[in-house]
Amino acid sequence: MSAPAGGAAAGPLSREHRATTLPVLALICLVAFESIAVATAMPVAAADLGAVRSYGLAFSSFLTASLLGTVLAGGWADSRGPRPPMAAGAALFVVGQSVCALAPSFGVLLAGRVLAGLGGGLLVVSIYVVVGSAYPDEVRPRVFGWMSACWVLPGVAGPALAGWMAGAAGWRLVFGVVVPLAVLVAAVILPRVAASAAAHAPAAGEGPAGAGPSARGRAARGLVVAVGAGALQAGAEGLGDGGALPLALTAAGAVAVLVALPALLPAGALRLARGLPSVVVVRGLFTAAFFGTETFVPLMLQSERGFSPAQAGLALTGGTIGWFSGTTAQARALDRVPRALLLAAGGAVLAAAGALLAAVTLTGASGWWVLVAWLLAGGGMGLGMATTSVLTLRLAAPAERGLASSALQLSDNLGCVLGIAVAGGVFAALHVGAGDDQGLFGGMYAGLALVALAGALVGTRARPPRPAQSCPVPAAGSSTVGGP
Repeated sequence: MSAPAGGAAAGPLSREHRATTLPVLALICLVAFESIAVATAMPVAAADLGAVRSYGLAFSSFLTASLLGTVLAGGWADSRGPRPPMAAGAALFVVGQSVCALAPSFGVLLAGRVLAGLGGGLLVVSIYVVVGSAYPDEVRPRVFGWMSACWVLPGVAGPALAGWMAGAAGWRLVFGVVVPLAVLVAAVILPRVAASAAAHAPAAGEGPAGAGPSARGRAARGLVVAVGAGALQAGAEGLGDGGALPLALTAAGAVAVLVALPALLPAGALRLARGLPSVVVVRGLFTAAFFGTETFVPLMLQSERGFSPAQAGLALTGGTIGWFSGTTAQARALDRVPRALLLAAGGAVLAAAGALLAAVTLTGASGWWVLVAWLLAGGGMGLGMATTSVLTLRLAAPAERGLASSALQLSDNLGCVLGIAVAGGVFAALHVGAGDDQGLFGGMYAGLALVALAGALVGTRARPPRPAQSCPVPAAGSSTVGGP
């Protein structure tokens, strides 16, 4: 789309874009509440089901399944439009949340998280394709700013509400309350997306390299990555018990991910080629550092500082407010500040926040300082994550936005999985008991701060080799990791 003649492009809530923007924002609000509410209530659920030691699996299982969903959604959305994967994603998400709400054991809860994660992966990529096709380049930073704004109200009210529900009515309500809301939002958004997709579907012969026959190869590789990541996290959880099986699972999972992943990422990603490849890698480093840390913040506050679930959830509120502030800053900067500089700045702020969190934990300072640290961490993520989204849609060819968005979300989710899996493995191996894990939590936070620092360094390579050059996403079946 182009800007209206003689003036600036219409805004996200203008008459031209309102019918697309409002349903997308409604879906983001729902996803935001689910994410924040589950993170707040999960310590209660894990304790109730006798699975505190395997706490990290409740998060990494969701993200592992979403890896497969993001891979499937990319070629599917490019070839058929975003409506079919969005409809399938909504259905799987509803079923998964329902299973979690009724789970009689931690194993069943994990099964529900897998179903919900698969649906979540399909949904997120579909949203990116809608944004990429419905808005001109100069409007997209503002769209991502509005999307981040949708996290503010759930981020402020969600932790307290979820903490109250988990303590007063039971953690199952936290999962179940999302189900009717998801059905309602899906009923509203799907007809709107269908109309948008029809207007922006690629013409015959203009499909992306990953569509058609190669979609099977991408799906197969996506399955290998998901299964490999699952084996890696399962093995990491058991490394503290000793024996050959956990070690074998960890090694086999790592090999599977390394073998299948390159063909699903932009060419040159593993050697940090400039432009889109480095943008995609930065996304994974950011999410590994942030979510690997955030997963264990409520648990630390409750077990080491005696916070209630609602009080511990306030740290997540600070992260949400910071994230929105960072996203707003990048949207206002637009092209006045080089995007590579914004990525590097976001990573540096995130690393500083992780270091502060580690210091607070190790010194025994008041747990309320965690809110300050996580407010800062959210600001770094807001700067960096929205910038990676803008750059991905800017650098990808129009017919390959689905595959590029899929690669970005694959890196996003894989970073989350690896960050949580490594942190969860360390926690499972060294966990002593409530009140005695202060040094363990501090060490985990410090290590993940180094990952954020690596993201800042890679972010400096986000500039494309040439202004007009985009970096293609290789078709499945390609074994080359080279490229410009």
